[in-house]
Amino acid sequence: MERKLATVLFVDLVNSTGIVTGSDPEVVRRRVSEFFEKVSHCVTLHGGIVEKFAGDAVLAAFGIPQAHEDDAERAARAAIAMRKAVDELGLEARIGIEAGELVVDQTRDSSFVTGEAVNLAARLQQAAAPGEILLGPTAYRLAGTSLVLEDAGPLELRGLGAVQRAWRVVDALDGGGRAVGPRAPLVGRDTELELLHNTFARTVRDGRAHLFTIYGEPGVGKSRLAREFVDGVERASVLTGRCLPYGEGVTYWPLAEMIKAAAGISDDDPLEEAFEKLRACCAEETVADVLGLASGMLETLDGERSAQEIAWAARELLETLADVQPLVLMFEDIHWAEDPLLDLIEHIADWVRAPLLILCLARPELLDARPGWGGGRVRSTAIELEALSEEESKLMVEKLLAQLAGMTGEAPLELPAEALERTEGNPLFVEETIRMLIESGRGDGRADRIPDTLQALIAARIDHLAPETKVVLQRAAVIGRVFWLGAIEQLSPDLENVEGLLDDLLQREFLLREPRSSISGETAYRFKHLLIREVAYGGLPKLARAHHHARFAEWLGERAGDELLEIRAHHLDRAVEFLIELEGAPPEELAEQTAGALVKAAKRAIAREAYVTARKLGLRALELRPTLGARYVAARAAWRLQDWAAVEVEMPKVREQAREQRERVMEAMALTALGDAALRHGADMPLARAFADEALEIIAREDDPGAHFDALTLRASIASWQGSEEDMVRFMERAYVIALDAGRKDLQTIAAQSLARVHIVRLELDEAELLLTRALELAGESGSVRARVSATLSYGWFLIVKGELDAAETVLEEVRTSAAELGVEPAVAAALMHLGWIARLKGDHKRAEKLLREALRMTSVRGDRGMLPDYQAILAATLADLGKLDEAERLALDAGTNASTDDTSCRIAATTALAAVRVGQGRDDEALALFHDALALTRDAKLPVFEVEPLERLTAFLRDRGRDDEAVAYAARLAELSPPATNTARIA
Repeated sequence: MERKLATVLFVDLVNSTGIVTGSDPEVVRRRVSEFFEKVSHCVTLHGGIVEKFAGDAVLAAFGIPQAHEDDAERAARAAIAMRKAVDELGLEARIGIEAGELVVDQTRDSSFVTGEAVNLAARLQQAAAPGEILLGPTAYRLAGTSLVLEDAGPLELRGLGAVQRAWRVVDALDGGGRAVGPRAPLVGRDTELELLHNTFARTVRDGRAHLFTIYGEPGVGKSRLAREFVDGVERASVLTGRCLPYGEGVTYWPLAEMIKAAAGISDDDPLEEAFEKLRACCAEETVADVLGLASGMLETLDGERSAQEIAWAARELLETLADVQPLVLMFEDIHWAEDPLLDLIEHIADWVRAPLLILCLARPELLDARPGWGGGRVRSTAIELEALSEEESKLMVEKLLAQLAGMTGEAPLELPAEALERTEGNPLFVEETIRMLIESGRGDGRADRIPDTLQALIAARIDHLAPETKVVLQRAAVIGRVFWLGAIEQLSPDLENVEGLLDDLLQREFLLREPRSSISGETAYRFKHLLIREVAYGGLPKLARAHHHARFAEWLGERAGDELLEIRAHHLDRAVEFLIELEGAPPEELAEQTAGALVKAAKRAIAREAYVTARKLGLRALELRPTLGARYVAARAAWRLQDWAAVEVEMPKVREQAREQRERVMEAMALTALGDAALRHGADMPLARAFADEALEIIAREDDPGAHFDALTLRASIASWQGSEEDMVRFMERAYVIALDAGRKDLQTIAAQSLARVHIVRLELDEAELLLTRALELAGESGSVRARVSATLSYGWFLIVKGELDAAETVLEEVRTSAAELGVEPAVAAALMHLGWIARLKGDHKRAEKLLREALRMTSVRGDRGMLPDYQAILAATLADLGKLDEAERLALDAGTNASTDDTSCRIAATTALAAVRVGQGRDDEALALFHDALALTRDAKLPVFEVEPLERLTAFLRDRGRDDEAVAYAARLAELSPPATNTARIA
């Protein structure tokens, strides 16, 4: 059984009942037999087969068993011949033609085809008028330029529902010829090649990175131009990496290829040996740690790694390499790249100060997903490779045919003008067309027609292969663009001399030999073009695909262990998908194996802070097997994404299942996640505290510092929100000790900056500065961008309290940018809130309003009720200063209503904001009472930092009302507190 791109033709006699009525049976039989003979002759004459007879109708197929590049055209020409032959018999027929993917079963005495094209061709035949040939949309796309057609308009075909376009075949145009040849030379790209070399020379001269993107449609010559440039570069290192068009968890695959090549690492190197090679290549151990994780050499390191950390580490390594010798990085097929990799490439282009040329090859659809790619950069160049001109195409053909003549010793062939025109200036079309001419044995230069799509051309080339060679090509396509000899042998126990068959494919230039294999001891090959791989893969039936995906995953596990875990998980998952589609369910053992691999891949994605990928992988594993591991990793990814709705639904299930299986650490982590959701999303501090206390009780008996730290941190956050700074310090100091004992610098950073916030609240700024300095140092040493963002956010608040507003603004803008790149919206909102406060302190109330509205919008959309009243109160106070009293009053009242009774700092902010509104409204007695209420709250909770704003506003209010004597005491208290106006908002 095989899947093929083929064309189907249905022909049926018109008024067959009338022919029979009143006629001699022998005469009728002779006329109908003549009809069948004429029709069958027309089919076979044009290279098709008669599939079956049904009553007075004939079903014929073109492209079975042997595909041709012009099967749709052959079917149309056969139909025109049929119409003429049937007319000569004094009869009329209706004909319908359509092309498409068919499933072909050739295990019987005759072939048997099924597919949508069969149904559509039958319906077109029924809709046709007597003597009419109707062409369906796919057949039109394949053969339309070879025919004289009339638009038959949209048709409502019985049983198909949707309206279908169709065309009436009038006649066929005269055909031309085709040719074949060796590898295409570089033609018509002199300007582009010169620009590449000039750009590289400037890169070396200036010692700065430059981004160079080559856009072009498949086959237009992007890779050919890049190879010519790379081959011509002297005294430079070249690293290449390809983006895979499939799978989760392969975000940094091209980077991993480059890193491993630079360090001399093979994918099957023992982990210790591979990591030693990497460390020897990197100037700093921290750089090696992060890149080891990104490359799949390490499971975890000091917590989780984000895209920003990986970009930083990559930058450090590349600058080291480029300082030794100018460096060229070639990223192939970046239209398949995920956003973090595109971010990384742009980051390198912006920040590397060394002679580095980043060369990216992409299809134009990259700009659909990334409209601003490369934009706004001084050191960025983009070119689009257009189709060759007619003169350039002719020159290319001449060179190819001259090379062919040199190899065969015969006079050069001539490619007809019609064939050259059909290539549309695409170098690959030209090259494949010439090669098809040779392989089809038509060395006289008079091939019937060239294919009008590359898919049809490649499918035809593949079908010209010997059966065993074709099988090898299709099985290689299961693996991917790059594959290994050992893997093909694993998939082909039924074949002998697999290496010889691969050599044949190399000679025919379906494949190229990879200069470097990522698995030591294995010969690696690459499909010459991605489309060759896609067409070959498409020819396999889904059951065969499932079998081969599973076999390859088994081989990959044996040869590379967990080094290529994400790729193995992808292939297992593909096998399962096909089996579910075909048989309803996969075998139990395969489903279990696949789910396990997906869970491992999800854990590694979490370690890289690739939470979206981890979430997808975890949910997929959960679909296959609702194990605790799958449920936990999916829910944990949701937790890290702060998808509180998912956390509130999924973590209770994790908790219950973990309790049943006595997995105490997972149970504690589920409780901590639920407590975090209750606090930040539900603003339910009693419930959050209950979850946190239960988690602490469980984890106290377990040896898991990370889980223990998370539970203590949650408990400290609850205490802080309640205004109990003593409890907050007590819990956070315990967490700090755990982080120290575990050697986790990322956790130490979180603990240090949390303790620093306590000192800020108490206005103990010297102590706060010492802790924040240490927190920032630890963040740098750990390489954790997430920890650094948190510490820097606290440092920005500290600078505001200290009155260093310009420095604070610089720091917080950096936090805002980093948090946005990380996708951590609560940190973005917190940075916006602080920046809004700075703008207000500087007197720019309009900017303050804009920034605070955005912070509130983000928080509202997320439904984070824990932080919502804080931002409502801050914006309300700002609007009161602007005189927008109605909206300010509403927000201040909402803030007071939404604030939990235990949330002291929020109640202070809400009360102060409402007092500011009452001042603006001239309701002085109410304003004075509210100011006194806010100050009482600060004194009772011992929160001096939150005392500053109500004191400032009260002092200004009294002086404005001429009550200077009353203002003296409050001004004196302000002087005692000493720091200037400060941000009273809590850090998220």
